[in-house]
Amino acid sequence: MKFTKAAPYLQSVLRIVAAFIFVVHGTQKLFAFPAGPRFPLASLMGVAGVLETVGGALMLLGLFSRPVAFVLAGEMAYAYVTVHAPRGAWPFLNGGELAVLFCFIWLYFAAAGPGPLSIDRR
Repeated sequence: MKFTKAAPYLQSVLRIVAAFIFVVHGTQKLFAFPAGPRFPLASLMGVAGVLETVGGALMLLGLFSRPVAFVLAGEMAYAYVTVHAPRGAWPFLNGGELAVLFCFIWLYFAAAGPGPLSIDRR
C-alpha cells in the first residue's frame, strides 16, 4: 500500500532523472560537454542536440510536459529507425538501446503526464 501512495512521486522522479540524462546527451552534442565531439547546429546531430537540451530541460522542470514528451519520443523513434535499425534488428547489437528506452519513456510521459512534482501541476 505504501508503494501505491508513492507511485505519483516516483513518476516525477523517473521524469527528472531521465530528463537530466537527456540534457547531458544534448550538451554533449552541442558543446562537447562533458565529453565527446561537438556537432554543427545545421546538422541532424545539431538539431538532435537542441531538442535534447531544450526538451530535456523542459521535461526536467515539468513544463509543457505532454507535448514536449511526444516530440522527444518522435525524435528517439526517428533516431532508432534511421541510425540504429540499419545496423541490425536487435537494439543491444545495433547500439539503439537508449533510443528505444527513451522513446518509450517519453511516450509514457506524453500519455501519463509529468507527475505531481512539476510546474505543469502547479
